[in-house]
Amino acid sequence: MKQYFLILFTLVFSVSFSQSNTEVFLFDIETQGSKIDVKNGKNLSNNEGYDNQPTFLNDRYILFASTRNNQTDIAKYDMRYDSKSWLNFSEGGEYTPLKIPNKNAVSAVRLDPDGKQRLYTYNMSNGESSELIEDIVVAYYTWYDEQTVVSAVIEDDNLNLYVSNLEEGRSRKYQLNVGRSFHKIPGSNLVSYISKENENKWQIKSLNPISGTTKVIANTMEGVEDICWLNSKTILCGKDNILYKLTLQKDNNWKQVADLSSSGITKITRLATNPESDKLLIAGDISTTTSSTPTDGKTTPDETTTPDDTTTESSTTVSDAETIVQRNLDAYNARDIDAFMKDYADDVKLYAYPNTLQTDGKDAMRKGYKDWFDRVPDLRAYIKKRIVIGNKVIDEEQVTANGQVFNAVAIYEVENGKILKVTFIQ
Repeated sequence: MKQYFLILFTLVFSVSFSQSNTEVFLFDIETQGSKIDVKNGKNLSNNEGYDNQPTFLNDRYILFASTRNNQTDIAKYDMRYDSKSWLNFSEGGEYTPLKIPNKNAVSAVRLDPDGKQRLYTYNMSNGESSELIEDIVVAYYTWYDEQTVVSAVIEDDNLNLYVSNLEEGRSRKYQLNVGRSFHKIPGSNLVSYISKENENKWQIKSLNPISGTTKVIANTMEGVEDICWLNSKTILCGKDNILYKLTLQKDNNWKQVADLSSSGITKITRLATNPESDKLLIAGDISTTTSSTPTDGKTTPDETTTPDDTTTESSTTVSDAETIVQRNLDAYNARDIDAFMKDYADDVKLYAYPNTLQTDGKDAMRKGYKDWFDRVPDLRAYIKKRIVIGNKVIDEEQVTANGQVFNAVAIYEVENGKILKVTFIQ
Protein backbone atom coordinates (compact mmCIF):
# COMPACT_ATOMS: atom_id res chain seq x y z
CA MET A 1 0.00 0.00 0.00
CA LYS A 2 2.88 2.38 0.84
CA GLN A 3 4.39 1.83 -2.60
CA TYR A 4 1.06 2.50 -4.31
CA PHE A 5 0.68 5.93 -2.69
CA LEU A 6 4.36 6.71 -3.29
CA ILE A 7 3.84 6.08 -7.00
CA LEU A 8 0.88 8.43 -7.10
CA PHE A 9 2.77 11.10 -5.18
CA THR A 10 6.01 10.86 -7.16
CA LEU A 11 4.41 10.96 -10.59
CA VAL A 12 1.98 13.71 -9.54
CA PHE A 13 -0.88 11.87 -11.23
CA SER A 14 -3.51 12.40 -8.56
CA VAL A 15 -2.36 15.95 -7.87
CA SER A 16 -2.54 16.85 -11.56
CA PHE A 17 -6.08 15.53 -11.90
CA SER A 18 -7.50 17.25 -8.84
CA GLN A 19 -5.63 20.57 -8.70
CA SER A 20 -4.66 21.64 -12.20
CA ASN A 21 -5.82 21.80 -15.78
CA THR A 22 -2.73 21.24 -17.91
CA GLU A 23 -2.67 21.78 -21.66
CA VAL A 24 -0.17 21.15 -24.45
CA PHE A 25 0.95 24.06 -26.65
CA LEU A 26 2.95 24.16 -29.88
CA PHE A 27 5.12 27.19 -30.71
CA ASP A 28 7.34 28.16 -33.60
CA ILE A 29 10.84 29.05 -32.49
CA GLU A 30 13.45 31.08 -34.37
CA THR A 31 17.09 31.48 -33.39
CA GLN A 32 19.32 34.28 -34.70
CA GLY A 33 22.64 34.41 -32.90
CA SER A 34 21.87 34.73 -29.22
CA LYS A 35 18.28 35.89 -29.83
CA ILE A 36 15.45 33.37 -29.58
CA ASP A 37 11.91 34.24 -30.72
CA VAL A 38 8.93 32.14 -29.62
CA LYS A 39 5.70 32.78 -31.51
CA ASN A 40 2.47 31.41 -33.04
CA GLY A 41 1.44 29.55 -29.90
CA LYS A 42 -1.43 27.08 -30.28
CA ASN A 43 -3.25 24.93 -27.75
CA LEU A 44 -3.18 21.39 -29.21
CA SER A 45 -5.00 19.51 -26.48
CA ASN A 46 -7.97 21.77 -25.63
CA ASN A 47 -9.15 19.14 -23.18
CA GLU A 48 -10.47 19.14 -19.63
CA GLY A 49 -8.09 17.49 -17.19
CA TYR A 50 -4.51 16.29 -17.55
CA ASP A 51 -2.64 16.86 -20.83
CA ASN A 52 1.12 16.68 -20.43
CA GLN A 53 4.49 15.14 -21.34
CA PRO A 54 4.50 16.06 -25.06
CA THR A 55 7.10 14.83 -27.52
CA PHE A 56 7.63 14.84 -31.29
CA LEU A 57 6.99 11.44 -32.87
CA ASN A 58 8.29 12.72 -36.23
CA ASP A 59 7.91 15.82 -38.41
CA ARG A 60 4.14 15.32 -38.61
CA TYR A 61 2.89 13.77 -35.36
CA ILE A 62 3.09 14.73 -31.70
CA LEU A 63 2.51 12.39 -28.75
CA PHE A 64 1.30 13.38 -25.30
CA ALA A 65 -0.51 11.95 -22.28
CA SER A 66 -4.15 13.04 -22.32
CA THR A 67 -7.29 12.47 -20.26
CA ARG A 68 -9.99 10.38 -21.94
CA ASN A 69 -13.04 9.11 -20.03
CA ASN A 70 -11.35 9.82 -16.68
CA GLN A 71 -8.24 7.89 -17.73
CA THR A 72 -4.92 9.08 -19.10
CA ASP A 73 -4.02 7.54 -22.47
CA ILE A 74 -1.62 8.19 -25.36
CA ALA A 75 -2.85 10.88 -27.74
CA LYS A 76 -1.38 11.35 -31.24
CA TYR A 77 -1.81 14.80 -32.74
CA ASP A 78 -1.54 15.29 -36.50
CA MET A 79 -0.03 18.72 -37.26
CA ARG A 80 -1.07 18.46 -40.90
CA TYR A 81 -4.80 18.04 -40.26
CA ASP A 82 -5.06 19.50 -36.75
CA SER A 83 -6.63 16.25 -35.51
CA LYS A 84 -6.15 13.87 -32.59
CA SER A 85 -6.35 10.07 -32.36
CA TRP A 86 -5.48 7.50 -29.70
CA LEU A 87 -2.73 4.89 -29.69
CA ASN A 88 -3.81 2.59 -26.88
CA PHE A 89 -6.82 0.93 -25.26
CA SER A 90 -5.49 -0.56 -22.02
CA GLU A 91 -7.25 -0.48 -18.66
CA GLY A 92 -4.35 1.40 -17.08
CA GLY A 93 -3.25 5.00 -17.43
CA GLU A 94 -0.32 5.82 -19.73
CA TYR A 95 2.26 8.54 -19.14
CA THR A 96 5.41 9.87 -20.84
CA PRO A 97 4.93 8.42 -24.33
CA LEU A 98 8.13 8.29 -26.41
CA LYS A 99 9.04 6.90 -29.82
CA ILE A 100 11.32 3.87 -29.52
CA PRO A 101 14.34 4.46 -31.78
CA ASN A 102 14.39 2.46 -35.04
CA LYS A 103 11.09 0.70 -34.26
CA ASN A 104 7.45 1.16 -35.22
CA ALA A 105 6.54 1.35 -31.56
CA VAL A 106 5.98 3.77 -28.71
CA SER A 107 6.81 3.30 -25.04
CA ALA A 108 4.94 4.65 -22.02
CA VAL A 109 4.85 4.28 -18.26
CA ARG A 110 1.62 2.48 -17.38
CA LEU A 111 -0.12 2.65 -14.02
CA ASP A 112 -2.69 -0.17 -13.78
CA PRO A 113 -5.83 -0.08 -11.59
CA ASP A 114 -4.20 -2.53 -9.14
CA GLY A 115 -1.28 -0.11 -8.55
CA LYS A 116 1.25 -1.97 -10.68
CA GLN A 117 3.52 0.43 -12.57
CA ARG A 118 5.83 -0.63 -15.37
CA LEU A 119 7.32 0.57 -18.67
CA TYR A 120 5.44 -0.84 -21.69
CA THR A 121 5.84 -0.87 -25.45
CA TYR A 122 2.88 -0.19 -27.78
CA ASN A 123 2.76 -1.38 -31.37
CA MET A 124 1.82 1.55 -33.60
CA SER A 125 0.11 -0.71 -36.12
CA ASN A 126 -2.43 -2.26 -33.77
CA GLY A 127 -1.97 -0.71 -30.32
CA GLU A 128 -1.01 -4.00 -28.66
CA SER A 129 1.24 -3.65 -25.62
CA SER A 130 3.81 -5.69 -23.72
CA GLU A 131 5.97 -5.11 -20.66
CA LEU A 132 9.50 -3.88 -21.35
CA ILE A 133 11.18 -4.05 -17.94
CA GLU A 134 9.68 -6.38 -15.36
CA ASP A 135 11.66 -5.92 -12.17
CA ILE A 136 11.92 -2.15 -11.62
CA VAL A 137 9.30 0.61 -11.25
CA VAL A 138 10.14 3.21 -13.89
CA ALA A 139 8.74 6.67 -13.24
CA TYR A 140 10.47 8.84 -15.88
CA TYR A 141 12.87 7.90 -18.66
CA THR A 142 14.37 8.44 -22.09
CA TRP A 143 15.82 6.19 -24.80
CA TYR A 144 19.58 6.17 -25.42
CA ASP A 145 19.18 3.69 -28.28
CA GLU A 146 16.64 0.98 -29.16
CA GLN A 147 18.02 -1.34 -26.46
CA THR A 148 19.01 1.11 -23.70
CA VAL A 149 16.71 3.00 -21.34
CA VAL A 150 17.90 5.68 -18.89
CA SER A 151 15.33 6.16 -16.16
CA ALA A 152 14.34 7.38 -12.72
CA VAL A 153 13.23 4.36 -10.71
CA ILE A 154 11.06 4.44 -7.59
CA GLU A 155 12.84 2.88 -4.61
CA ASP A 156 11.52 3.49 -1.09
CA ASP A 157 11.21 7.28 -0.85
CA ASN A 158 13.61 8.11 -3.68
CA LEU A 159 13.93 8.38 -7.42
CA ASN A 160 17.23 6.74 -8.41
CA LEU A 161 19.04 6.74 -11.76
CA TYR A 162 19.17 3.40 -13.63
CA VAL A 163 20.41 2.28 -17.03
CA SER A 164 18.58 -0.78 -18.41
CA ASN A 165 19.84 -2.94 -21.27
CA LEU A 166 16.78 -4.67 -22.73
CA GLU A 167 18.76 -7.05 -24.92
CA GLU A 168 20.74 -8.38 -21.96
CA GLY A 169 17.85 -8.08 -19.49
CA ARG A 170 19.81 -6.20 -16.83
CA SER A 171 19.49 -2.86 -15.03
CA ARG A 172 22.23 -0.98 -13.17
CA LYS A 173 21.91 1.82 -10.63
CA TYR A 174 24.20 4.86 -11.11
CA GLN A 175 22.97 7.58 -8.76
CA LEU A 176 20.55 8.35 -5.93
CA ASN A 177 18.08 11.24 -5.83
CA VAL A 178 17.44 12.37 -9.38
CA GLY A 179 14.70 14.40 -11.04
CA ARG A 180 12.22 13.60 -13.77
CA SER A 181 13.86 15.26 -16.78
CA PHE A 182 15.88 12.99 -19.10
CA HIS A 183 17.07 13.96 -22.58
CA LYS A 184 19.48 12.72 -25.20
CA ILE A 185 21.96 15.58 -25.67
CA PRO A 186 22.02 16.59 -29.37
CA GLY A 187 25.17 15.71 -31.27
CA SER A 188 26.56 13.50 -28.52
CA ASN A 189 26.46 10.02 -27.01
CA LEU A 190 25.31 11.43 -23.67
CA VAL A 191 22.05 11.74 -21.76
CA SER A 192 21.28 14.65 -19.43
CA TYR A 193 19.50 14.27 -16.12
CA ILE A 194 18.78 16.32 -13.00
CA SER A 195 20.85 15.49 -9.92
CA LYS A 196 19.27 16.28 -6.52
CA GLU A 197 22.10 14.94 -4.39
CA ASN A 198 22.52 18.47 -3.04
CA GLU A 199 19.02 19.44 -1.93
CA ASN A 200 19.90 23.14 -2.01
CA LYS A 201 21.47 23.17 -5.47
CA TRP A 202 20.10 20.94 -8.19
CA GLN A 203 22.42 20.26 -11.09
CA ILE A 204 22.10 19.27 -14.73
CA LYS A 205 24.51 16.40 -15.33
CA SER A 206 25.48 14.25 -18.29
CA LEU A 207 25.73 10.47 -18.29
CA ASN A 208 27.43 8.15 -20.75
CA PRO A 209 25.14 5.10 -20.41
CA ILE A 210 27.83 2.77 -21.77
CA SER A 211 30.78 3.79 -19.58
CA GLY A 212 28.79 5.22 -16.67
CA THR A 213 30.81 8.46 -16.69
CA THR A 214 28.97 11.50 -15.29
CA LYS A 215 29.84 15.21 -15.49
CA VAL A 216 28.28 18.42 -14.20
CA ILE A 217 26.88 20.63 -16.99
CA ALA A 218 25.20 23.51 -15.11
CA ASN A 219 23.03 24.40 -12.15
CA THR A 220 19.28 24.49 -12.63
CA MET A 221 17.18 27.50 -11.81
CA GLU A 222 16.07 27.26 -8.20
CA GLY A 223 13.35 24.65 -7.85
CA VAL A 224 13.21 23.90 -11.60
CA GLU A 225 13.75 20.35 -12.85
CA ASP A 226 12.14 20.38 -16.31
CA ILE A 227 14.46 21.26 -19.18
CA CYS A 228 15.01 20.45 -22.84
CA TRP A 229 17.86 20.99 -25.32
CA LEU A 230 17.33 23.46 -28.15
CA ASN A 231 20.67 22.38 -29.64
CA SER A 232 23.96 20.95 -28.42
CA LYS A 233 24.82 24.15 -26.52
CA THR A 234 21.54 25.75 -25.47
CA ILE A 235 19.18 24.50 -22.76
CA LEU A 236 15.61 25.75 -22.24
CA CYS A 237 13.61 25.69 -19.02
CA GLY A 238 10.50 27.33 -17.64
CA LYS A 239 9.61 28.89 -14.32
CA ASP A 240 6.00 29.90 -13.78
CA ASN A 241 5.02 31.40 -17.16
CA ILE A 242 8.51 32.56 -18.21
CA LEU A 243 10.71 30.65 -20.65
CA TYR A 244 14.46 30.84 -20.02
CA LYS A 245 17.61 29.74 -21.85
CA LEU A 246 21.20 28.97 -20.94
CA THR A 247 23.86 28.79 -23.65
CA LEU A 248 26.83 26.82 -22.35
CA GLN A 249 30.22 28.54 -22.27
CA LYS A 250 28.50 31.83 -23.07
CA ASP A 251 25.73 32.68 -20.59
CA ASN A 252 26.71 33.14 -16.97
CA ASN A 253 23.10 32.80 -15.86
CA TRP A 254 19.70 31.76 -17.13
CA LYS A 255 18.26 34.48 -19.39
CA GLN A 256 14.60 35.23 -20.10
CA VAL A 257 13.39 34.31 -23.58
CA ALA A 258 9.63 34.86 -23.50
CA ASP A 259 6.68 35.64 -21.24
CA LEU A 260 3.98 33.10 -22.15
CA SER A 261 1.21 34.61 -20.04
CA SER A 262 -0.62 35.73 -23.20
CA SER A 263 -1.06 32.03 -24.05
CA GLY A 264 -2.82 31.50 -20.74
CA ILE A 265 0.06 29.45 -19.32
CA THR A 266 0.56 30.05 -15.61
CA LYS A 267 3.19 27.39 -14.91
CA ILE A 268 5.42 25.61 -17.44
CA THR A 269 5.83 21.93 -16.55
CA ARG A 270 7.35 20.14 -19.58
CA LEU A 271 9.24 21.16 -22.73
CA ALA A 272 10.36 19.42 -25.92
CA THR A 273 11.90 20.55 -29.20
CA ASN A 274 12.00 18.86 -32.59
CA PRO A 275 15.32 17.79 -34.19
CA GLU A 276 15.29 20.86 -36.45
CA SER A 277 14.99 23.16 -33.39
CA ASP A 278 12.28 25.24 -35.05
CA LYS A 279 9.29 24.00 -33.01
CA LEU A 280 8.75 23.91 -29.27
CA LEU A 281 6.21 21.93 -27.26
CA ILE A 282 5.25 23.27 -23.85
CA ALA A 283 2.92 21.67 -21.33
CA GLY A 284 1.69 23.78 -18.48
CA ASP A 285 -1.01 24.76 -16.05
CA ILE A 286 -3.40 27.28 -17.54
CA SER A 287 -5.64 29.99 -16.21
CA THR A 288 -9.38 29.33 -16.12
CA THR A 289 -10.00 32.08 -18.69
CA THR A 290 -7.64 30.63 -21.32
CA SER A 291 -8.99 30.19 -24.86
CA SER A 292 -7.43 28.26 -27.72
CA THR A 293 -6.56 31.48 -29.54
CA PRO A 294 -3.12 31.32 -31.21
CA THR A 295 -0.64 33.80 -29.72
CA ASP A 296 2.91 34.84 -30.44
CA GLY A 297 4.14 34.91 -26.84
CA LYS A 298 4.63 38.70 -27.03
CA THR A 299 1.21 40.31 -26.50
CA THR A 300 0.22 41.54 -23.06
CA PRO A 301 -2.35 39.55 -21.03
CA ASP A 302 -4.95 42.33 -21.14
CA GLU A 303 -4.67 43.01 -24.87
CA THR A 304 -8.06 43.19 -26.58
CA THR A 305 -8.65 40.59 -29.28
CA THR A 306 -10.52 41.14 -32.50
CA PRO A 307 -13.60 39.08 -33.48
CA ASP A 308 -11.38 37.00 -35.78
CA ASP A 309 -9.30 35.94 -32.77
CA THR A 310 -12.16 34.55 -30.71
CA THR A 311 -13.06 30.89 -30.38
CA THR A 312 -15.65 29.94 -32.99
CA GLU A 313 -18.70 27.75 -32.68
CA SER A 314 -17.25 25.26 -35.17
CA SER A 315 -14.30 24.51 -32.87
CA THR A 316 -16.74 23.51 -30.14
CA THR A 317 -18.55 21.30 -32.63
CA VAL A 318 -15.30 19.58 -33.56
CA SER A 319 -14.53 18.86 -29.93
CA ASP A 320 -18.06 17.57 -29.19
CA ALA A 321 -18.18 15.38 -32.29
CA GLU A 322 -14.88 13.70 -31.51
CA THR A 323 -15.85 13.17 -27.86
CA ILE A 324 -19.10 11.46 -28.87
CA VAL A 325 -17.46 9.24 -31.49
CA GLN A 326 -14.62 8.26 -29.16
CA ARG A 327 -17.06 7.40 -26.36
CA ASN A 328 -19.02 5.30 -28.83
CA LEU A 329 -15.87 3.47 -29.93
CA ASP A 330 -15.03 2.67 -26.32
CA ALA A 331 -18.51 1.19 -25.84
CA TYR A 332 -18.04 -0.83 -29.04
CA ASN A 333 -14.78 -2.30 -27.77
CA ALA A 334 -16.47 -3.11 -24.45
CA ARG A 335 -19.36 -4.75 -26.38
CA ASP A 336 -21.76 -2.73 -24.21
CA ILE A 337 -24.84 -2.51 -26.42
CA ASP A 338 -26.73 -0.05 -24.20
CA ALA A 339 -23.83 2.40 -23.95
CA PHE A 340 -23.11 1.94 -27.66
CA MET A 341 -26.64 2.72 -28.84
CA LYS A 342 -27.02 5.68 -26.50
CA ASP A 343 -24.93 7.85 -28.84
CA TYR A 344 -27.15 7.31 -31.92
CA ALA A 345 -30.16 9.31 -33.07
CA ASP A 346 -33.50 7.50 -33.35
CA ASP A 347 -33.45 7.90 -37.13
CA VAL A 348 -29.79 6.99 -37.60
CA LYS A 349 -28.84 5.57 -40.99
CA LEU A 350 -25.87 3.34 -41.85
CA TYR A 351 -24.53 3.38 -45.41
CA ALA A 352 -22.02 1.44 -47.44
CA TYR A 353 -20.02 3.92 -49.50
CA PRO A 354 -21.10 5.85 -51.43
CA ASN A 355 -24.86 5.72 -50.68
CA THR A 356 -26.13 2.14 -50.25
CA LEU A 357 -28.48 2.13 -47.25
CA GLN A 358 -27.75 -0.79 -44.92
CA THR A 359 -29.71 0.03 -41.76
CA ASP A 360 -32.49 2.56 -41.20
CA GLY A 361 -33.39 3.51 -37.65
CA LYS A 362 -32.08 2.82 -34.18
CA ASP A 363 -34.10 -0.35 -33.51
CA ALA A 364 -32.82 -2.15 -36.59
CA MET A 365 -29.28 -1.05 -35.84
CA ARG A 366 -29.48 -2.26 -32.25
CA LYS A 367 -30.68 -5.71 -33.31
CA GLY A 368 -27.78 -6.15 -35.74
CA TYR A 369 -25.09 -4.94 -33.35
CA LYS A 370 -26.47 -6.91 -30.38
CA ASP A 371 -26.08 -10.09 -32.42
CA TRP A 372 -22.58 -9.00 -33.51
CA PHE A 373 -21.45 -8.30 -29.94
CA ASP A 374 -22.79 -11.67 -28.75
CA ARG A 375 -21.05 -13.63 -31.50
CA VAL A 376 -17.61 -11.97 -31.39
CA PRO A 377 -15.85 -12.30 -28.01
CA ASP A 378 -12.52 -10.90 -29.31
CA LEU A 379 -14.07 -7.83 -30.95
CA ARG A 380 -11.81 -4.79 -30.98
CA ALA A 381 -11.48 -1.71 -33.16
CA TYR A 382 -8.22 0.23 -33.24
CA ILE A 383 -8.06 3.74 -34.73
CA LYS A 384 -5.06 4.07 -37.04
CA LYS A 385 -5.86 7.62 -38.10
CA ARG A 386 -8.57 10.18 -37.31
CA ILE A 387 -9.57 13.39 -39.05
CA VAL A 388 -12.17 15.76 -37.57
CA ILE A 389 -13.83 18.29 -39.90
CA GLY A 390 -16.71 20.28 -38.40
CA ASN A 391 -19.36 17.77 -37.30
CA LYS A 392 -17.75 14.89 -39.22
CA VAL A 393 -15.27 12.40 -37.76
CA ILE A 394 -13.39 10.19 -40.24
CA ASP A 395 -11.73 7.12 -38.72
CA GLU A 396 -9.41 4.68 -40.41
CA GLU A 397 -10.02 1.53 -38.37
CA GLN A 398 -8.38 -1.84 -37.93
CA VAL A 399 -10.94 -4.32 -36.58
CA THR A 400 -10.26 -7.71 -35.02
CA ALA A 401 -13.19 -10.16 -35.06
CA ASN A 402 -13.14 -13.95 -34.56
CA GLY A 403 -9.39 -14.06 -35.03
CA GLN A 404 -9.44 -12.15 -38.32
CA VAL A 405 -8.23 -8.59 -38.95
CA PHE A 406 -9.72 -6.23 -41.52
CA ASN A 407 -9.48 -2.53 -42.31
CA ALA A 408 -12.24 -0.03 -42.91
CA VAL A 409 -13.01 3.67 -42.92
CA ALA A 410 -16.00 5.03 -41.01
CA ILE A 411 -17.39 8.52 -41.58
CA TYR A 412 -19.54 9.71 -38.65
CA GLU A 413 -21.85 12.70 -38.87
CA VAL A 414 -22.98 14.19 -35.55
CA GLU A 415 -25.98 16.47 -35.04
CA ASN A 416 -27.34 17.79 -31.72
CA GLY A 417 -25.18 15.48 -29.66
CA LYS A 418 -26.13 12.27 -31.52
CA ILE A 419 -24.62 10.28 -34.39
CA LEU A 420 -27.06 10.74 -37.24
CA LYS A 421 -25.29 8.98 -40.08
CA VAL A 422 -22.38 6.55 -40.58
CA THR A 423 -20.85 5.69 -43.93
CA PHE A 424 -18.52 2.69 -44.14
CA ILE A 425 -15.78 2.19 -46.72
CA GLN A 426 -14.31 -1.30 -46.60
